[in-house]
Amino acid sequence: MSRWTPNSTVATLVFDGERFLLVEELDQMARPGTPVLNQPAGHLELDEDLMTAAERETLEETGWQVKVEAYLGLYINIAPNGITYHRHCFIASPVAEVPNAPLDEGILGPRWMTFAEILAAEAADRLRSPMVRPCCEDFLAGKRYPLELIRDFR
Repeated sequence: MSRWTPNSTVATLVFDGERFLLVEELDQMARPGTPVLNQPAGHLELDEDLMTAAERETLEETGWQVKVEAYLGLYINIAPNGITYHRHCFIASPVAEVPNAPLDEGILGPRWMTFAEILAAEAADRLRSPMVRPCCEDFLAGKRYPLELIRDFR
């Protein structure tokens, strides 16, 4: 008997006081080869905790080292392909840009954008995930939870 399991992913919301750190990448699913925008995000790896995964994915996709500071929330989405994603979104502060950092395949690069620019990208159908705007809205509304909310018993 097979058992349904959601895909566990992480995303990082990095804000510099005016702009959010996004990643521009080539869509590999709905619109192959089309540039889209997303928070730095990806799948949890075997034996990796959520916060380490968020920091790793941000570095791999943007070339920025970040420090996870708080938990923003759990965002659940059923993608057009029928896969359910549980996105753990973290708030992080930028530490340093790593010069010449190798980026994951398909990544065009980091993009620092205001919320108004993100809304314009959404209106132009350039956001990879419907979770991008709600994560930004929740952050701007002051939502943030202590990292101790997550208890990892490994």
